[in-house]
Amino acid sequence: MSSELIDFSQKSLWISFASISFNPLFWNTVARRAEHHTRFITRLFGGNPYYGCYALAATIFSLGIFRDYLYKIAIDHQPKSSLLQNDSIKILAALLFFMGNTFVLSSTYALGITGTFLGDYFGILMNSRVTSFPFNVLENPMYYGSTMVFLATALWYACPAGILLTTWTFTVYLIALRFEGPFTAKIYEKRQKKTK
Repeated sequence: MSSELIDFSQKSLWISFASISFNPLFWNTVARRAEHHTRFITRLFGGNPYYGCYALAATIFSLGIFRDYLYKIAIDHQPKSSLLQNDSIKILAALLFFMGNTFVLSSTYALGITGTFLGDYFGILMNSRVTSFPFNVLENPMYYGSTMVFLATALWYACPAGILLTTWTFTVYLIALRFEGPFTAKIYEKRQKKTK
């Protein structure tokens, strides 16, 4: 993408990059360091891991809304591409938006609040792995769905910078998964050893 299609001088672009980078770093650091290793959040809530997890969930959700707001501001300050301004792209954007939100919302429904928002780091473990929709379609439907929504927004507003930010979002999610997946697996392995 050429610099004519992306205005790198816009602060809003870099703020959006920073926000996209910060969120997974925040929730992984807080959940792993401040909760799993020290139970700090649980102790803040009188020893109740559910209250601690709900508080973290509200924080993560709020940060996500703020990140999306910053993303939209970044897109609004960027040039638009005439190549992306047609009905086919709008239809694709609408389909991606619908599919992405379906994956995100159905994941949350299948996992519940504690399953969605790192309850396993609080010791709130699920009885078994969720294999129903959307987990029978994608292994990490929440991250893929969120990426689809980012891309849908970029395409809807014909914004190449939005596509760049979407690519960064997906990259950050893939990096987060390299840490989250093995760590979560360890938590469940520990439980299995204890119950034997």
